[in-house]
Amino acid sequence: MRDIPAGSDPNIVLIGMPGVGKSTVGVLLAKALSRDFTDTDLYIQSRECRRLQEILDGHGRDIFLTLEERYVLTLDLQGHVIATGGSVVYSAHAMEHLATGGVIVHLDLPFDPLERRINNLAIRGVVMAAGQTLRTLYDEREPLYRRYADLTVPCAGLNHDEAVLAIIDRLRGAGFSV
Repeated sequence: MRDIPAGSDPNIVLIGMPGVGKSTVGVLLAKALSRDFTDTDLYIQSRECRRLQEILDGHGRDIFLTLEERYVLTLDLQGHVIATGGSVVYSAHAMEHLATGGVIVHLDLPFDPLERRINNLAIRGVVMAAGQTLRTLYDEREPLYRRYADLTVPCAGLNHDEAVLAIIDRLRGAGFSV
């Protein structure tokens, strides 16, 4: 576990695959902990005045990743719950920025239940290479999530409320006062 400065109010940064529940769980976690909530996908959409899928369709994967990194680097937050886009882990610079004063929590879900959750892959703004499948995306990203995570919370079999309780339990177990 990285050292978070004493007396700081660290952000809780949620990372993980699309469909794992980062946005929904993030809102519920923020509510449970009386914190502000920021969703980086919504932040990008509001700044760009268009949906993520429109950005991907109009400019491609590489431009989207550049925009995502740029917007994440502008975040200057303290004490927030932050739900990130699943592709943020492609940018070491963005992950370093999020980790500064924040604890990175990987919401982990095995492939099969994740695949059952995602039924709108073509329109939900998921950053994928041409010809890539959800399976190859999962296999590519999971090692990155594990590399950057301070804590991993297994979410298999948990509903959103149970996932929130599991996150709080893991944070407390790691010595965070929440």
